[in-house]
Amino acid sequence: MSKLYNPGLMALKLSMIENEAAYARAEFRALNPGPRRFRYTPRQRAWAVSKAGEIGVRATARLLRIERRTIQRWLRAEGVQVSRAPYWVYEWAETRNRRRAKWARIKGN
Repeated sequence: MSKLYNPGLMALKLSMIENEAAYARAEFRALNPGPRRFRYTPRQRAWAVSKAGEIGVRATARLLRIERRTIQRWLRAEGVQVSRAPYWVYEWAETRNRRRAKWARIKGN
């Protein structure tokens, strides 16, 4: 068996990550003490906005299990400019287009 892959260690790491995520979700939900839990309070919104600043919009949406667009709307309301895609997507698309152009030149000759 490879020293790099240890199923028991991987399971332990995954459970630790999930425990941290569950704790963060519980912290987020605890900010709304009232019986009406279908609306987000200003404290919850502020918490989600600060978390999105730390780890990103998509990661925050996955962490809190709420829609990405909701977090983006809250960020825009705070005056934070939100791009439609992460920064690396634009770099990846540019690299892909250069590669396609290169192969088109090679095949065309």
